[in-house]
Amino acid sequence: MNNYLWLLRREFWENRSILIVPAVISVALIAATMFGRVQIDGLTFPSPDQNRALGATVLFAFGVVFIIAMLLYCFWYLLDCLYADRKDRSVLFWKSLPISDAATVFSKLIFGLIVIPVVYFAAADVSSLLMSIILYVRARSLGATLWRPELWLQLQVLWAYLMLTAAVWYLPVAGWLLLVSAWAKRAAILWATLPVLGVCLAERLFIGSNVCARVLADRLARYPDHALADIEHQAHWVSGPGGHGIIGTTSSVWSMLDPIGFLTSPATWIGVIVGGAMITGAIQLRMRRADS
Repeated sequence: MNNYLWLLRREFWENRSILIVPAVISVALIAATMFGRVQIDGLTFPSPDQNRALGATVLFAFGVVFIIAMLLYCFWYLLDCLYADRKDRSVLFWKSLPISDAATVFSKLIFGLIVIPVVYFAAADVSSLLMSIILYVRARSLGATLWRPELWLQLQVLWAYLMLTAAVWYLPVAGWLLLVSAWAKRAAILWATLPVLGVCLAERLFIGSNVCARVLADRLARYPDHALADIEHQAHWVSGPGGHGIIGTTSSVWSMLDPIGFLTSPATWIGVIVGGAMITGAIQLRMRRADS
């Protein structure tokens, strides 16, 4: 356990951007909230449902900005982490220490799937709190709508659930990126994308089917369908400002979570098996290769 803590510390030392990027996003959003225009003309929500819907929508929108940045950063980190060790020859130093290659690969996997999301969601939480306070000072009616403690607390549960289930669901994606990172001598991003696209294209041209493309699309884009409940049929739809448009919200975050459905889905465990096989391959390559 102590070795893993030191290995995770090492990742922080070597990847300072994990703190810099969310900090920059937070500062930009807070500055926009402080000095940007707050349009409140006609923005009245007399209904508690409308207030709750707006608050939930805006708080979640704050988090989406960080989620997009986090996904891009995780992709880059997992694809580069083992490749960079061989490129700068630091792998020789780490191999001289009493630390197994398996521990090194697992520490990078944990850092990419757990630590990075925790950092980004912590930044999202702090930013949303500060932005709600600023909006409350600048426009009391709007700020009071956004600052709803029960929604903020429910979002913490939602973020934790999303982090854990996404780490499991995207394990084959992370395993593939680590495998390429441990194998590629150069142009790792091309080796991570072109073979996958080539297989999908070859299947379409020579067999006439799209099985690989559908499996890939399902793994990349349909995570909410497997991890979350059918929100569309549970949502409460209320009128927007002036009766124009609608805003959807669920009664509580608990109605969105579907851990039993996620854990009993064959797709979840197939992904775990495939991801585990790829991670094992990355460990084996790490043990046998130290060249760039």
